Amino acid sequence: MAKERRGFDTEAVHAGTPPDPLFGAVSVPIYQTSTFAFESVDQGAGRFAGTEPGYIYTRMGNPTVAALEDAVTLLEGGHGALATSSGMAAIVTVFFTYLQAGSHMVGTDSVYGPSRVVVEKYFSRFGVESSFVDTSDVSNIRAAIRPETTMLYIETPENPTIRLTDIKACTEIAEDRGLLLVVDNTFATPLLQRPIELGADIVVHSMTKFLNGHADVVAGIIVTSTDDQFRKLRAGLNHHGGCIDPHQAWLVHRGLKTLGLRLRQAQSNAMALSELLHDHPAVEWVRYPGAPDHPQRDLVERQMDGPGAVLCFGVHGGLAAGKRLMETVQLATLAVSLGGVETLIEHPASMTHASMAHEAREAAGITDGLIRLAVGCEAEADLLADIAAALDGLSDQHLETAGTPS
Repeated sequence: MAKERRGFDTEAVHAGTPPDPLFGAVSVPIYQTSTFAFESVDQGAGRFAGTEPGYIYTRMGNPTVAALEDAVTLLEGGHGALATSSGMAAIVTVFFTYLQAGSHMVGTDSVYGPSRVVVEKYFSRFGVESSFVDTSDVSNIRAAIRPETTMLYIETPENPTIRLTDIKACTEIAEDRGLLLVVDNTFATPLLQRPIELGADIVVHSMTKFLNGHADVVAGIIVTSTDDQFRKLRAGLNHHGGCIDPHQAWLVHRGLKTLGLRLRQAQSNAMALSELLHDHPAVEWVRYPGAPDHPQRDLVERQMDGPGAVLCFGVHGGLAAGKRLMETVQLATLAVSLGGVETLIEHPASMTHASMAHEAREAAGITDGLIRLAVGCEAEADLLADIAAALDGLSDQHLETAGTPS
């Protein structure tokens, strides 16, 4: 009989924390070791053969890491998970395991820059081809699929354009064409979106972001929906070598316990900031899934349990005005990444997505004027005051410039 699913916050607190059999520690112990002793030669042989449970070498598995993997598996509703040294290690491990010479993948065009670059620049050297399209319109996916296509890789919400892709529609396409559907769920997290429940095969996260939540760890994870996927990816990760350190895994597991508390606060702040930006005369446009006028509002309600805490916008005056804004804010920190308790503001075209070709960025909607705001857990009033003051400064300067004789 299946175990009844408890509330998300309950599972986040208790998942992956069985009683410590040695001393009864409430917190999972940090097994900071590279290797594990065998009781006998036969036991060692059995572990290498896979017929004997237990640990061999931390690159191949570790009790602290396993506790984190079990927790994320439960929250995502998957079969198993593999924690990695970074989000890119998770993504590259999936590509390394499933893409081969002659295969073709279709991906989201405004996906996190390095996720796209690693396929176009490196995997292409080994005969892997790719097409990156606007997956928010699933007809683009259908048009891009070839007979040799084996993988559909989507990110929703997208980084940094915050467009959404219909996971269920992608599931139908993947099932019809025999494709592996991989979803980057970093922005939404399992609190707000569970792609495996919607039919996805594999989910990846940069745990550096919301799952850890404190801007002090770099980590990633792969969540599988079947045992076959888990075994293949475990072998791929073992040979690729992108394993996570036990202490880093412990830190992420600790951060995971407060995911619901942190993300709900950040999401509430993002809603308020979205309204401020929408109404401010210095702002040219704003895109946030929680906005009432968001063009994909129906999909947000069908697919997600909340709009998240990341938004993007542009200001009148383009890149020059955007630079002034980002250098004027006092509380929001000018830095890349997202998902921590602090609010971060950045310029994707020159920072997180600078490795993409200019033409590819523009085609994906990552314009020079786009500013990404990853909202944190500060007091709402303080955040609103900070962003409003910076925007007011832009408006004042615009009026002064407009009033100056040419």
